[in-house]
Amino acid sequence: MGAKTAILAYADGDVAPVLKAAGEPQAARTAELVARVFPGPGTVPTVGDVLGESTYPPEGITFAASFPGVDLVCDRRLMFDRPSELPAYLLKAAEGRRVILHAMHSVSDWLAFAVWEEGRLRRSLSLSPDGGIVENVGTPFPFEAPYWAGDRAMEDYALPFHPLDLGNEALRAFFGFLLEGSPSPEDVDPEAVPLLGFALTNDGAVRRPGSGR
Repeated sequence: MGAKTAILAYADGDVAPVLKAAGEPQAARTAELVARVFPGPGTVPTVGDVLGESTYPPEGITFAASFPGVDLVCDRRLMFDRPSELPAYLLKAAEGRRVILHAMHSVSDWLAFAVWEEGRLRRSLSLSPDGGIVENVGTPFPFEAPYWAGDRAMEDYALPFHPLDLGNEALRAFFGFLLEGSPSPEDVDPEAVPLLGFALTNDGAVRRPGSGR
C-alpha cells in the first residue's frame, strides 16, 4: 500500500455529493480558507491538482478547495499523532460545521482520524503497528465494526487489522472515495475533483506534536 493523506474538511452535511458535483473551486474563498488554516504573511498561488493526487502534498505546498457546503485542505502539517489535539482555532473556524481530520502514512502503517460535530469531539483514533493504539476516543463508526470484531485480522500482525485498510474505508465513509482498491459506481472519482495549489510564504501556525512525519 502506498496511500498517504493529510486532509482537513469542514462540511455542512455529507461530503460525497458535493465532491461528485464539484466544479472549479471558488478561488477567493479557497484563498481565504488557506489563510485561516495557516495564518501568517500570506501564500502564493501555484499549480493545482486533482484530489486523487493531492491528499499528501509536497512539503511547503497546500492543496485546497472551497465548494458550496464543503471546504477541503490538504497539507502535511495537518497530521497529528493525537487528532484530538487539533488546535482550537481550527475548530472555531468551522463555525458549527462538521470537522473531519484524516491522516495516514503507508511507510509506518499509521492511521489517524477524528470527527467533531458542532464543536464536540465525536470520534478520534490513532494507531500504528509500532506505536500501538495511541488514541481511541468515542464510539466507533459503523464502518469500523468488522475491523474491531476481528473480521479483517491479518496473520502475525501487531494490530487486530491493518490501519491502512481501515483508513481507506474511512476515506470512503467520510469523503466518498478510495485511494486504493476497486471503487464502486457510487464512489466519488478523486481524479475528477480539482483542487487549487498554494505555496506558503511562512512556516504557518499549525504544528503536529511529536509526529515527525
